[in-house]
Amino acid sequence: MFKHYHPYKPFIPEHATKLIVGTLPPPRFTVGDLKPADVDFCYGSSDGQLWKILDEIFQLNLKYETTEEAVSQRKNFLIERGIGICDIVESAEREKIDASDLGMQNIILRDLIGYLKQFPNVDTLLFTGGNSKNGPEYFFRKHLKDNHLKLELISNQVPRIHQFDILSSKNNPRIITTVSLTAPSGAANRAVGSMPLYKQLKQKNPEFNTLDFRMMQYREFF
Repeated sequence: MFKHYHPYKPFIPEHATKLIVGTLPPPRFTVGDLKPADVDFCYGSSDGQLWKILDEIFQLNLKYETTEEAVSQRKNFLIERGIGICDIVESAEREKIDASDLGMQNIILRDLIGYLKQFPNVDTLLFTGGNSKNGPEYFFRKHLKDNHLKLELISNQVPRIHQFDILSSKNNPRIITTVSLTAPSGAANRAVGSMPLYKQLKQKNPEFNTLDFRMMQYREFF
């Protein structure tokens, strides 16, 4: 059984208003066996698309290499924009060594509610995936239940939007909004391709692709 633990602590600027919430990076990040185009930081997998999407949206001219400069570029962007990263899974076990969320067993979650209380300016959680089993929203719902809290649906359109009151106080509420973005992974491309909106846009413009769809979606919330 492979012990898959998160190699990075949450990165949360003091003034952060948004948190990116995923699960775990690929197992190679746990053991430090990175590819040349990997960045040794959250969402640094050369197979992932989050930084490619943000790079295009904000014209960051990011480097995609295992260097301190590449890490610093990403940290500086997050600090400047008031965005943190706090993936919800601390560790899991796997029989098969791959990056599949479904393959995770004996999962230990991070205390995301505790981090929200520690950083009072955060008002938005950006899930890099939805409520499918072992996705970030799925785990967060479990985490909320353990804290006697629950999500309230605001919009059922993709990306789905929910809210919850972390203080559970009618007189002094603190409302947190959650947005379940389409996962920035190649594995989610099939799901994107089946979405009616994507099909409409693709029909209008045959060159429109799944990365364009994500950029359109992410731009609104970042």
